Amino acid sequence: MVRRKLVAGNWKMNGSLAALAELEAIATAAAARSDVDVAIAVPATLIGAAHARVPALAIGAQDVHPAEKGAYTGCISTTLAKEVGATFSIVGHSERRADQNESDVLVKAKAEALHKAGMTAIVCVGETLEQRDAGDAEAVVTAQVAGSLPDGAAADWCAIAYEPVWAIGTGRTPTAADVAAMHGAIRATLRDLIGEDADAMRLLYGGSVSGANAAELLHTADVDGALVGGASLTAAAFVPIIEAA
Repeated sequence: MVRRKLVAGNWKMNGSLAALAELEAIATAAAARSDVDVAIAVPATLIGAAHARVPALAIGAQDVHPAEKGAYTGCISTTLAKEVGATFSIVGHSERRADQNESDVLVKAKAEALHKAGMTAIVCVGETLEQRDAGDAEAVVTAQVAGSLPDGAAADWCAIAYEPVWAIGTGRTPTAADVAAMHGAIRATLRDLIGEDADAMRLLYGGSVSGANAAELLHTADVDGALVGGASLTAAAFVPIIEAA
């Protein structure tokens, strides 16, 4: 099955109103590629301004709360994010799993809240260096997939992003063979969970993706796109990844 590529950027806790100028060049590159989907997750404070500046580009949140509203100081619901222009959100990013102690159960609830709101979920999974060195990488990641996958998951509103924690922001990346093996294991797990629909779901790779390695990674078996961190902050670094797709 041919799956349409998705290249998603994650600005993390970076960016400013002035930095949104970068999105114009990114949007231009995205518009030139009818065969690739491009999306950018910006800080919550920038969602509305980003959407207003480049309405044709998919703008998303980096996290959402599973509740639609309530006494959750500092959190953002799917309703709040969608109202200002977000069409998707990342959930379960490794930094949130580690720093905010987010569980698979919580990540699943967030993804289901996104579906209820009519938004897309990018569900992140990945192993630490210690887990990989112990030979547990595949078991850890497939267990995260099983625990985090939202009920009723379907390719039109859910994607899985594999991000080896040890490769994020370090400049280190697994080999293409390592990535293919893990994505293959994720695909097999999805088939066990949702049947043939698993073949349509997009699996993204995230972990120090750059213009230099994107061509190889994005054309590796079972890799349907990328979740890009630092390289998504500027058009100069991000557009080559779009072009590589």
